[in-house]
Amino acid sequence: MTVRAAAGTGPAATAAVLGLLGAVLVALLGPGAGVARAADYRYWSFWKGGADGWAYQQAAPTGNVPADGAVDGWRFVLSPDGGQHTPRPAQAPDFAAICADTAPAAGHKRVAVVLDFGTAQDAPSGEQPPAAKALCASVPTAASSAEVLAAVAPPLRYDSSGLLCAIAGYPRAGCGEAVSGGNSSAAPGSSGGSAGGGPTLGLVAGAGAVVLLGAGAFWQNRRRRGR
Repeated sequence: MTVRAAAGTGPAATAAVLGLLGAVLVALLGPGAGVARAADYRYWSFWKGGADGWAYQQAAPTGNVPADGAVDGWRFVLSPDGGQHTPRPAQAPDFAAICADTAPAAGHKRVAVVLDFGTAQDAPSGEQPPAAKALCASVPTAASSAEVLAAVAPPLRYDSSGLLCAIAGYPRAGCGEAVSGGNSSAAPGSSGGSAGGGPTLGLVAGAGAVVLLGAGAFWQNRRRRGR
């Protein structure tokens, strides 16, 4: 009996086979196998400028009322979500430089506006992003960021739910649409992986073969022990 166990027919050998099976499956499929890649979205991100640079704005522009001397920033992005990982406007939020040629007026406030139309990679198919702009709006003191933007960068386009879709006519179409595929470097069907980030057909087939071999060894071991 001891010799049989050492030769690979006892419980210890069965455990070793199953352990090896699990290790091979992890190596083949990877710890992230089967996890869907999150989609990216094209949209205009909203920023507030300050001494420390840009801060992502969670408030809608219609509900945000900037003070005199504020800087509103807008960046067209292709990004999975808002916040720290979203690309910021490239130009610094320098109110003094942007509004240097706009004189103060009674009953009005001055708000600097930075428009960054993003990169060619961010752009929808068939469109090229315009050059970035820095503008100074002189608007009534109660004006919201949406009204500030309308004063310096028409035409604006909104969808039926009030989501800002286009600034200065860019982009021509679309509004916050999901873009599948992420930043995968491997083409669908290539050896690098599948389009959705999961295992390729070859890896799945290999894993299946390992499962069958492991199951066969397990049942053969049980049959021998039962004799």
